Amino acid sequence: MAKKDNENGTVESLDERENLQAGEAAAEELTDTADVDGIGAQLQSIAMERDRLLAANEELQGLLLRRQAEFENFRRRVDKERADFADYAGMEAIRPLLPILDDFERAVNAAPGELGPESEYVKGVEMIYQRLVDALGKIGLEPIDSAGKPFDPNFHHAVERVPDADADEDTVLEEWQKGYNFKGKLLREAMVRVAVKPSADD
Repeated sequence: MAKKDNENGTVESLDERENLQAGEAAAEELTDTADVDGIGAQLQSIAMERDRLLAANEELQGLLLRRQAEFENFRRRVDKERADFADYAGMEAIRPLLPILDDFERAVNAAPGELGPESEYVKGVEMIYQRLVDALGKIGLEPIDSAGKPFDPNFHHAVERVPDADADEDTVLEEWQKGYNFKGKLLREAMVRVAVKPSADD
């Protein structure tokens, strides 16, 4: 068996040295394999944590979008309710003024009698009436145009049905009391006379 002096001056066989080196190499290989396995396990754990965080993030984003949509719907609903309340308050404020408007209209349409149509008094009443109509129109009052139009039960209240051969069936012949909308909503129906076809007896 071959012998060789080592650094300490002792002699050892070449076989022993080769066996020792082979054992050290095997130990290093095992250590490297353990390190690779450990890193793989860590990477797998990190990947799982990443997937969990991504799922949680998506869930939170979805929740945020839903909350934003709910808030927008709530805000629009509150704004609409506020606008509806303002319209309702305006309607209720104007409603008591309608009889006064009716009186002015009757005064304007009445025969001036001895005063004459060019009377300053008649002109003054007409001017006051027109200014009142204009002022109420600016805040949303809209007269319903009825005379000569087809009868509409949504806007008209028929107080009389009159046989008339010259008019179409269910046409408004005359307006007894003007109807009004307020910002597109019915405030008061118009009271009207409606044409019907005369019967054979008429």
